[in-house]
Amino acid sequence: MSFFTNWPATRLLLLIPLLLLFTATGGCREKTWPLWNAYSARFIDPLGRVIDPQSDQRTTSEGQSYALFFSLVANNRQQFDRVLSWTQTNLAGGSLATNLPAWLWGRDKDGVWKVLDQNSASDADTWIAYSLIEAGRLWKEPAYTQLGKAMLPLIANTEVATLPRFGPMLMPGRFGFQHESTWTLNPSYLAEFVLNRLATADPTGPWAEIAIRVPAVIEQASRHGFIMDWVDYVPGDGFYPTVPLHEGVDVNTQSINGSYDAIRVYLWAGMMDPASTDRAHILNTIPSMATYLASHDAPPEKVNANGIPMEQDGPVGFSAAMLPYLRAYPSTSQASGRQMIRMAAQKDAATGLYGKGLTYYDQNLALFGTGFLEGRFRFGPAGELNVEWKVR
Repeated sequence: MSFFTNWPATRLLLLIPLLLLFTATGGCREKTWPLWNAYSARFIDPLGRVIDPQSDQRTTSEGQSYALFFSLVANNRQQFDRVLSWTQTNLAGGSLATNLPAWLWGRDKDGVWKVLDQNSASDADTWIAYSLIEAGRLWKEPAYTQLGKAMLPLIANTEVATLPRFGPMLMPGRFGFQHESTWTLNPSYLAEFVLNRLATADPTGPWAEIAIRVPAVIEQASRHGFIMDWVDYVPGDGFYPTVPLHEGVDVNTQSINGSYDAIRVYLWAGMMDPASTDRAHILNTIPSMATYLASHDAPPEKVNANGIPMEQDGPVGFSAAMLPYLRAYPSTSQASGRQMIRMAAQKDAATGLYGKGLTYYDQNLALFGTGFLEGRFRFGPAGELNVEWKVR
C-alpha cells in the first residue's frame, strides 16, 4: 500500500510547497552538515576507511571517492586527509601518483584483510582526481592539486579507449570491458561536470573529447527515455543495452535493467549547470522517469530494456537521487514533494540516516541529492566545485 494512501489530498498539496521552499532556501539548517556527520559516524572508521556493512564490511574505491568529495564539501580537511591516506596506503600501493586504486578491499576466505580485486573503477578514479584538484584550489594546498593531476595520465593510459567510428571514451576499468568486437560502458561513470573539470586541469588529455560524447552515449542508451545500467558499443551501429551472459539460459530484455547504477545518470544530469547546453540535451533523452514520477510515489527499482518499470519501488536513496533531476523539469513540484515526503517518512530519528536497512548506497545518494538542494555545493559551467562555506 502506498505511504500516501492515508494522506488527505489537501494536506499533501499544502505540504509540498513548504517542503520545496525549505529545500530551495536551505531552511534554517545548521552550518554543519548533520547527514554527513551521521554518515561518517556510522560508515567511516577512525583511519578513514568507508565500510559497507551490507557487503561483509568491505570497502570500495567508490566509497572512498565519495567520502573525499563530501569531506571537501563539508570543509572537513582532517577527514579528507584520513580518507586519502587510507586509500593510498591500502588501495593504491602507497601512492595514487603511481597506481590507480584497486576497486575492492575486504576479508578473504582465510580471514586476511587485503585487496580482493586489483581491477580499477574509473568512476571512483575520476571522482578522486576531481576531489583532489578541487581541494587544492579551495583549500589552497598545491600538494592535493599535484596528486590529482598525477592521476590523470594513469587514467588516460589505462582506462580510456578509442571506440572505432566514435572516438575516445572512458571505460569502466583497466580490463574486462573491451571484447572482440564490442566495448562495454557504464553511463553512470560519465559525470560530465567531472570530465569538464579534468579537461581544464589537463588540457592535453582526452577529457574534453570524452565529455562532448557523453550526451550521445546517454541518448543512444536511452531509447525509451530510461537509461540502462550497462551498454555495449557496436562500431558503426551505436550503443545498445548490454545483454548479460547466462550460460544455458535464454536471455531476453527482462534481464536487462536500468537500476542501481543508472539512477546516478538522472542525478548527475540534474546537478549540471543550467547554462550547459548538454544538460538540456541529456535531460531531453531521459524524460521517462519524470513522466513516471508524475503519477507514482517512488522511482522503480528496475526498468527493463523495453522501457517498462518493474512493480517494486526503489529504495529511499532513489528518491533522493531524483530531487535534482526533477527540479530541472518544469511542473514537477508535486513529484518532488512526494519524494521528499517519502524520505522524511523513512528517516531514522536515532541515527539521522535514511531507509530501513540504513544502507551505504542510500546514504550516498541522499548526500548528493539533499546536499545539492540545500545549496551546500554546485557545479559551475566548467565543472568547478562551488561550496557554501567558501562564500559565507
